[in-house]
Amino acid sequence: MPASTAQLSSLLTNATLTRLERLRLAPRKRLTNHSRGEHLAGRGGASTEFEDYRDYVAGDDMRRVDWNIFSRLNRPYVKLYRHEEEMHVVVIVDGSTSMSFEGKFQLARQLAASFGVMTLLGGERLSIYGCQAADKAPKVLPQCAGRVSMRRMLSFVEGLDAGGNAMIDRAVETVLRNHSGRGMAILLSDFLTWGELGRPLNRLFGAGLEVCAIQILGPNERNPQVDGDVRLIDSETGSTLDVTSAEDLVGMYHEHLAAMNERVAALCTKRNGRFLPVSSDEPIETLMFDTLRRRGWLR
Repeated sequence: MPASTAQLSSLLTNATLTRLERLRLAPRKRLTNHSRGEHLAGRGGASTEFEDYRDYVAGDDMRRVDWNIFSRLNRPYVKLYRHEEEMHVVVIVDGSTSMSFEGKFQLARQLAASFGVMTLLGGERLSIYGCQAADKAPKVLPQCAGRVSMRRMLSFVEGLDAGGNAMIDRAVETVLRNHSGRGMAILLSDFLTWGELGRPLNRLFGAGLEVCAIQILGPNERNPQVDGDVRLIDSETGSTLDVTSAEDLVGMYHEHLAAMNERVAALCTKRNGRFLPVSSDEPIETLMFDTLRRRGWLR
Protein backbone atom coordinates (compact mmCIF):
# COMPACT_ATOMS: atom_id res chain seq x y z
CA MET A 1 0.00 0.00 0.00
CA PRO A 2 1.34 3.50 -0.77
CA ALA A 3 2.51 5.51 2.19
CA SER A 4 0.10 8.20 3.36
CA THR A 5 1.09 11.80 2.70
CA ALA A 6 2.16 13.68 5.82
CA GLN A 7 -0.04 16.60 6.80
CA LEU A 8 1.66 19.96 6.30
CA SER A 9 -0.35 21.59 9.08
CA SER A 10 -2.41 20.58 12.09
CA LEU A 11 -4.80 23.42 11.29
CA LEU A 12 -5.70 22.59 7.69
CA THR A 13 -5.86 19.33 5.78
CA ASN A 14 -3.67 18.90 2.72
CA ALA A 15 -6.81 18.85 0.57
CA THR A 16 -7.88 22.21 1.99
CA LEU A 17 -4.40 23.66 1.44
CA THR A 18 -4.48 22.54 -2.20
CA ARG A 19 -7.83 24.26 -2.76
CA LEU A 20 -6.61 27.43 -1.03
CA GLU A 21 -3.68 27.64 -3.45
CA ARG A 22 -6.18 28.40 -6.22
CA LEU A 23 -7.90 31.27 -4.38
CA ARG A 24 -6.82 34.90 -4.29
CA LEU A 25 -7.70 37.84 -2.09
CA ALA A 26 -9.99 40.38 -3.75
CA PRO A 27 -9.34 43.86 -2.34
CA ARG A 28 -11.90 46.52 -3.13
CA LYS A 29 -9.22 49.04 -4.10
CA ARG A 30 -6.20 48.56 -6.32
CA LEU A 31 -3.64 49.90 -3.89
CA THR A 32 -0.49 48.30 -5.20
CA ASN A 33 1.57 47.64 -8.29
CA HIS A 34 1.49 44.57 -10.53
CA SER A 35 4.23 43.07 -8.41
CA ARG A 36 4.57 39.57 -7.06
CA GLY A 37 0.79 39.25 -7.25
CA GLU A 38 -1.83 40.76 -9.47
CA HIS A 39 -2.88 44.02 -7.77
CA LEU A 40 -2.33 47.29 -9.64
CA ALA A 41 -0.98 50.42 -8.02
CA GLY A 42 -2.31 53.90 -8.61
CA ARG A 43 1.05 54.86 -10.06
CA GLY A 44 2.78 53.01 -12.83
CA GLY A 45 6.06 51.20 -12.91
CA ALA A 46 7.12 47.79 -14.07
CA SER A 47 10.06 45.45 -14.02
CA THR A 48 11.21 42.45 -16.02
CA GLU A 49 13.09 40.90 -13.10
CA PHE A 50 11.76 37.34 -12.77
CA GLU A 51 10.72 36.42 -9.23
CA ASP A 52 8.72 33.18 -8.97
CA TYR A 53 5.96 30.95 -10.40
CA ARG A 54 2.46 30.31 -9.10
CA ASP A 55 -0.55 28.28 -10.27
CA TYR A 56 -2.74 29.85 -12.93
CA VAL A 57 -6.18 30.94 -11.69
CA ALA A 58 -9.18 32.08 -13.74
CA GLY A 59 -8.84 35.71 -14.79
CA ASP A 60 -5.04 35.78 -14.99
CA ASP A 61 -3.41 37.40 -18.02
CA MET A 62 -2.70 34.58 -20.48
CA ARG A 63 0.41 36.43 -21.64
CA ARG A 64 2.03 35.64 -18.27
CA VAL A 65 1.60 31.86 -18.60
CA ASP A 66 4.88 29.97 -19.05
CA TRP A 67 4.02 27.79 -22.04
CA ASN A 68 7.29 25.86 -21.87
CA ILE A 69 6.36 24.55 -18.41
CA PHE A 70 2.81 23.91 -19.60
CA SER A 71 4.07 21.76 -22.47
CA ARG A 72 6.12 19.65 -20.04
CA LEU A 73 3.71 19.36 -17.10
CA ASN A 74 0.38 19.92 -18.82
CA ARG A 75 -0.46 22.38 -16.04
CA PRO A 76 -0.45 26.19 -16.41
CA TYR A 77 1.85 28.31 -14.24
CA VAL A 78 2.07 32.10 -14.24
CA LYS A 79 5.40 33.94 -14.18
CA LEU A 80 5.76 36.57 -11.45
CA TYR A 81 8.00 39.62 -11.71
CA ARG A 82 9.31 42.00 -9.11
CA HIS A 83 7.79 45.46 -9.45
CA GLU A 84 8.15 48.69 -7.55
CA GLU A 85 5.44 48.11 -4.99
CA GLU A 86 3.76 45.06 -3.47
CA MET A 87 0.48 44.57 -1.67
CA HIS A 88 1.10 43.87 1.99
CA VAL A 89 -1.43 41.73 3.85
CA VAL A 90 -1.41 42.18 7.63
CA VAL A 91 -3.28 39.55 9.69
CA ILE A 92 -4.04 40.51 13.29
CA VAL A 93 -5.15 37.63 15.54
CA ASP A 94 -6.90 38.48 18.82
CA GLY A 95 -5.40 36.25 21.51
CA SER A 96 -7.32 37.61 24.49
CA THR A 97 -8.84 35.18 26.99
CA SER A 98 -12.35 35.64 25.62
CA MET A 99 -11.15 34.01 22.40
CA SER A 100 -10.37 30.78 24.29
CA PHE A 101 -14.00 29.66 24.47
CA GLU A 102 -16.03 27.43 22.14
CA GLY A 103 -13.30 27.01 19.55
CA LYS A 104 -13.07 30.70 18.64
CA PHE A 105 -9.28 30.86 18.72
CA GLN A 106 -8.93 27.62 16.77
CA LEU A 107 -11.05 29.07 13.97
CA ALA A 108 -9.07 32.34 14.13
CA ARG A 109 -5.85 30.38 13.62
CA GLN A 110 -7.37 28.42 10.74
CA LEU A 111 -8.47 31.66 9.09
CA ALA A 112 -5.05 33.23 9.65
CA ALA A 113 -3.33 30.22 8.08
CA SER A 114 -5.78 30.26 5.15
CA PHE A 115 -5.24 33.94 4.42
CA GLY A 116 -1.52 33.36 4.79
CA VAL A 117 -1.52 30.61 2.16
CA MET A 118 -3.43 32.72 -0.35
CA THR A 119 -1.20 35.73 0.26
CA LEU A 120 2.10 33.88 -0.09
CA LEU A 121 1.05 31.91 -3.16
CA GLY A 122 -0.57 34.99 -4.67
CA GLY A 123 2.81 36.67 -4.69
CA GLU A 124 2.04 39.30 -2.04
CA ARG A 125 3.86 40.17 1.16
CA LEU A 126 2.52 38.85 4.48
CA SER A 127 2.95 39.60 8.16
CA ILE A 128 0.97 38.12 11.07
CA TYR A 129 0.57 39.46 14.60
CA GLY A 130 -0.69 37.39 17.54
CA CYS A 131 -1.86 39.83 20.23
CA GLN A 132 -2.33 38.23 23.65
CA ALA A 133 -1.46 40.36 26.68
CA ALA A 134 -1.69 44.15 26.85
CA ASP A 135 1.66 44.42 28.67
CA LYS A 136 3.55 42.15 26.25
CA ALA A 137 4.69 42.69 22.69
CA PRO A 138 2.68 40.69 20.14
CA LYS A 139 4.11 37.59 18.56
CA VAL A 140 5.17 38.58 15.07
CA LEU A 141 5.74 36.77 11.81
CA PRO A 142 7.85 39.41 10.01
CA GLN A 143 7.26 40.34 6.41
CA CYS A 144 7.69 37.34 4.15
CA ALA A 145 6.69 36.27 0.67
CA GLY A 146 6.63 33.29 -1.66
CA ARG A 147 6.11 29.55 -1.37
CA VAL A 148 9.41 29.22 0.52
CA SER A 149 7.76 30.92 3.51
CA MET A 150 4.81 28.51 3.70
CA ARG A 151 6.12 26.11 6.34
CA ARG A 152 7.42 28.93 8.52
CA MET A 153 4.05 30.70 8.33
CA LEU A 154 2.06 27.57 9.17
CA SER A 155 4.37 26.74 12.07
CA PHE A 156 4.05 30.29 13.42
CA VAL A 157 0.25 30.25 13.35
CA GLU A 158 0.16 26.79 14.96
CA GLY A 159 2.28 28.19 17.80
CA LEU A 160 -0.08 31.07 18.63
CA ASP A 161 -2.09 30.78 21.83
CA ALA A 162 -4.81 32.70 23.64
CA GLY A 163 -5.09 33.81 27.23
CA GLY A 164 -4.48 37.47 27.95
CA ASN A 165 -6.09 40.86 28.38
CA ALA A 166 -5.15 42.44 25.06
CA MET A 167 -8.00 44.50 23.62
CA ILE A 168 -8.30 44.46 19.83
CA ASP A 169 -8.29 48.27 19.62
CA ARG A 170 -4.97 48.50 21.50
CA ALA A 171 -3.59 45.58 19.52
CA VAL A 172 -4.15 47.49 16.28
CA GLU A 173 -2.31 50.52 17.69
CA THR A 174 0.63 48.29 18.64
CA VAL A 175 0.77 46.65 15.22
CA LEU A 176 0.80 49.97 13.39
CA ARG A 177 3.86 51.08 15.32
CA ASN A 178 5.77 48.28 13.60
CA HIS A 179 4.11 48.16 10.19
CA SER A 180 4.90 49.72 6.83
CA GLY A 181 3.29 49.09 3.46
CA ARG A 182 -0.12 49.47 1.83
CA GLY A 183 -2.62 46.70 1.20
CA MET A 184 -5.08 44.86 3.47
CA ALA A 185 -5.50 44.43 7.22
CA ILE A 186 -7.45 41.34 8.28
CA LEU A 187 -8.72 41.47 11.87
CA LEU A 188 -9.73 38.17 13.48
CA SER A 189 -11.47 38.85 16.80
CA ASP A 190 -14.68 38.53 18.77
CA PHE A 191 -14.60 42.35 19.13
CA LEU A 192 -15.70 42.01 22.76
CA THR A 193 -13.83 45.10 23.88
CA TRP A 194 -14.51 48.09 26.08
CA GLY A 195 -12.34 50.18 23.79
CA GLU A 196 -13.32 52.48 20.95
CA LEU A 197 -12.69 51.01 17.50
CA GLY A 198 -13.05 54.22 15.51
CA ARG A 199 -9.51 55.49 16.17
CA PRO A 200 -7.61 52.26 15.33
CA LEU A 201 -9.70 51.70 12.19
CA ASN A 202 -8.99 55.29 11.17
CA ARG A 203 -5.30 54.65 11.60
CA LEU A 204 -5.44 51.46 9.52
CA PHE A 205 -7.25 53.34 6.77
CA GLY A 206 -4.82 56.22 6.99
CA ALA A 207 -1.92 53.78 6.64
CA GLY A 208 -3.34 52.63 3.29
CA LEU A 209 -4.77 49.35 4.61
CA GLU A 210 -8.19 48.12 3.59
CA VAL A 211 -9.90 46.79 6.73
CA CYS A 212 -11.44 43.30 6.57
CA ALA A 213 -12.86 42.40 9.99
CA ILE A 214 -14.14 38.92 10.84
CA GLN A 215 -15.99 38.62 14.13
CA ILE A 216 -15.83 35.11 15.62
CA LEU A 217 -18.39 34.28 18.29
CA GLY A 218 -19.26 30.95 19.89
CA PRO A 219 -22.72 29.38 19.43
CA ASN A 220 -23.67 30.29 23.02
CA GLU A 221 -22.54 33.89 22.48
CA ARG A 222 -24.65 34.17 19.37
CA ASN A 223 -27.68 32.54 20.97
CA PRO A 224 -27.27 32.19 24.76
CA GLN A 225 -29.44 29.68 26.59
CA VAL A 226 -29.72 30.78 30.23
CA ASP A 227 -32.45 30.84 32.85
CA GLY A 228 -32.80 31.24 36.60
CA ASP A 229 -30.14 32.91 38.72
CA VAL A 230 -26.62 32.98 37.29
CA ARG A 231 -23.24 34.48 38.10
CA LEU A 232 -21.44 36.06 35.16
CA ILE A 233 -17.63 36.14 35.27
CA ASP A 234 -15.50 38.32 33.03
CA SER A 235 -12.91 35.94 31.58
CA GLU A 236 -10.23 38.63 31.33
CA THR A 237 -10.70 40.73 34.48
CA GLY A 238 -12.22 38.11 36.79
CA SER A 239 -14.97 40.51 37.90
CA THR A 240 -18.38 38.96 38.64
CA LEU A 241 -22.00 39.95 38.29
CA ASP A 242 -24.91 38.11 39.91
CA VAL A 243 -28.08 38.13 37.83
CA THR A 244 -31.57 37.12 38.92
CA SER A 245 -33.97 35.77 36.28
CA ALA A 246 -31.32 35.79 33.56
CA GLU A 247 -33.82 34.82 30.89
CA ASP A 248 -35.20 38.37 31.06
CA LEU A 249 -31.81 39.68 29.94
CA VAL A 250 -31.49 37.51 26.84
CA GLY A 251 -33.59 39.87 24.72
CA MET A 252 -31.51 42.83 25.87
CA TYR A 253 -28.35 40.89 25.08
CA HIS A 254 -29.48 40.22 21.51
CA GLU A 255 -30.30 43.90 21.04
CA HIS A 256 -26.87 44.90 22.36
CA LEU A 257 -25.09 42.35 20.15
CA ALA A 258 -26.98 43.50 17.05
CA ALA A 259 -26.20 47.15 17.82
CA MET A 260 -22.51 46.35 18.37
CA ASN A 261 -22.27 44.46 15.08
CA GLU A 262 -24.02 47.26 13.22
CA ARG A 263 -21.56 49.75 14.64
CA VAL A 264 -18.47 47.71 13.74
CA ALA A 265 -19.89 47.08 10.26
CA ALA A 266 -20.56 50.80 9.80
CA LEU A 267 -17.05 51.70 10.97
CA CYS A 268 -15.57 49.32 8.41
CA THR A 269 -17.87 50.37 5.57
CA LYS A 270 -17.15 54.08 6.07
CA ARG A 271 -13.48 53.27 5.56
CA ASN A 272 -14.14 51.21 2.43
CA GLY A 273 -13.71 48.03 4.47
CA ARG A 274 -15.77 44.93 5.18
CA PHE A 275 -17.19 43.16 8.23
CA LEU A 276 -18.39 39.58 8.60
CA PRO A 277 -19.74 37.87 11.75
CA VAL A 278 -19.27 34.09 11.85
CA SER A 279 -19.84 31.26 14.29
CA SER A 280 -16.90 29.33 15.71
CA ASP A 281 -18.56 26.02 14.88
CA GLU A 282 -18.62 26.80 11.15
CA PRO A 283 -16.16 24.61 9.20
CA ILE A 284 -13.20 26.47 7.75
CA GLU A 285 -13.91 24.93 4.34
CA THR A 286 -17.42 26.40 4.31
CA LEU A 287 -16.12 29.83 5.22
CA MET A 288 -13.32 29.92 2.67
CA PHE A 289 -14.84 28.16 -0.32
CA ASP A 290 -18.45 29.29 0.08
CA THR A 291 -19.12 32.26 2.38
CA LEU A 292 -16.10 34.46 1.60
CA ARG A 293 -16.23 33.74 -2.12
CA ARG A 294 -19.94 34.55 -2.36
CA ARG A 295 -19.36 37.82 -0.50
CA GLY A 296 -16.57 38.85 -2.84
CA TRP A 297 -13.69 38.67 -0.35
CA LEU A 298 -11.97 36.02 -2.48
CA ARG A 299 -11.83 35.08 -6.13
